[in-house]
Amino acid sequence: MKADRPNILVIQADQLAASAIGAYRNPIASTPHIDSLAAGGAIFDAAYTNFPLCAPSRFSMMSGQLASTIGAYDNGAELTSSIPTFAHYLRHLDYQTCLVGKMHFVGADQLHGFEQRLTTDIYPGDFGWTGDWTEVRPKFANDVVTFTDAGVCKRNVQIEYDDEVCHRARRKIYDLARGRDDRPFLLFASFTHPHDPFQCRQEHWDRYAHDDIGMPVVTTAQADMDPYSLRLIAQYGLKDNPPGADQVRVARHAYYGSVSYVDDMVGELVAALKDSGLYDNTVILLTSDHGEMLGEHGLWYKKSFFEDACRIPLIISHPQLQSRRIDANVSLVDLLPTLLEIAGDEDQQSLIETVAGHSLWGLAAGSDPSRECPVYAENLAEGATTPLLMVKREQIKYVYSAVDPEQLFDLEQDPHEQINQIDNPAYREAREELSKLVQQQWDIDSLAQDIVASQRRRLFLCEVLAKGKLQAWDYSPADELEQHCLRADKIYSQWAYEGILGYRFPEE
Repeated sequence: MKADRPNILVIQADQLAASAIGAYRNPIASTPHIDSLAAGGAIFDAAYTNFPLCAPSRFSMMSGQLASTIGAYDNGAELTSSIPTFAHYLRHLDYQTCLVGKMHFVGADQLHGFEQRLTTDIYPGDFGWTGDWTEVRPKFANDVVTFTDAGVCKRNVQIEYDDEVCHRARRKIYDLARGRDDRPFLLFASFTHPHDPFQCRQEHWDRYAHDDIGMPVVTTAQADMDPYSLRLIAQYGLKDNPPGADQVRVARHAYYGSVSYVDDMVGELVAALKDSGLYDNTVILLTSDHGEMLGEHGLWYKKSFFEDACRIPLIISHPQLQSRRIDANVSLVDLLPTLLEIAGDEDQQSLIETVAGHSLWGLAAGSDPSRECPVYAENLAEGATTPLLMVKREQIKYVYSAVDPEQLFDLEQDPHEQINQIDNPAYREAREELSKLVQQQWDIDSLAQDIVASQRRRLFLCEVLAKGKLQAWDYSPADELEQHCLRADKIYSQWAYEGILGYRFPEE
């Protein structure tokens, strides 16, 4: 174990597509703080979510397991308390562990290994968002208001939430710097932007000229959509009410503004690390739970295996790391073993069970040669009607469904995924090999049965628990301001002078 183990700050955005960031070669993105992190570390160009939906993606990331392994089938699935997370493992390795912001935990356990949680969650912790394969349009689905109400605002619920997350995370950094706990820390700061609604403040809107906001590269007519994509737009109420061109540009503009808002908060957290003297010994890891389609292929939001929804940013930065771009396929299940290695467990000896991921620290530090492991992803939520499964190896992506046509894309030749090569004889070997990987990874019939049984149980429990007295699972944090207030167990001079950071006598 390393003698001087670094602190770890993980910053996670919600619905942030890699393609919307300057460091990922977007020519108009105004993301100087994220770009600065990338310039001082490793950029993973082929990083993927393992489930393009909020809660399952996060549960998979935290456990290092595919969502199907732990029963995380949709946004209303419980992460059970018996599943070890990276917060548990780092706590085992004597790290302080603190969560600030969104994690979308479902169930009575709202900590899952974190010693401290400084905010409530922005989304409910109950079974209310349970997926249902029998529904065409769930009551909690997005709808056309996304586009009719896109644009500029002064405040909205998500801005209020993320402002508070940033404030509490910054305050925690200063508390850690002046604290008496000598353990290194894992601080996980999780923002809900740039998730829709597609609204942003004027200052962030103004960072982009409206005419510079490009329209979708791939505009797919409904007649040419694959069956699952048609189910998606029906689920969102967009099949009969597609957004107009002006609405599309406004929504995309506001999304870019929200990305810049996230970038500002990244800058504030990095500035707090520098100001408090913690920066030089802190590894910063920035990522997202999934991407955003933004109208590509006629789709919006997530729950798709197209690149815009499932390719995510992943940046690992530290003053001792050199800038490098890494093209190996990686995914969020790799975060758990990566964090273990950063924390000093280089041989992963603390693991009590096999995980699906592999440490990325060697790739980030340049000590490991590039490797090629297939990336697996799942979509098991409402609208799927059967497990939708993806495997990507090198530049070939294969998508399997028992009810929809298979898809195979060569991203090197066709980066916008416009040509399905599934019946092309030149790709027969690739199709057979990737199809075999799918069959080896998943028992598809048993998985489908488990999902339906889980949905039925949770839908029943959701209905029952709404009757009579409601006992919410939502987390209510303690007021952290209390620790900075004078209470009866101290005298004034002790209280007023013990919490000072960086004091010096002013020079004349």
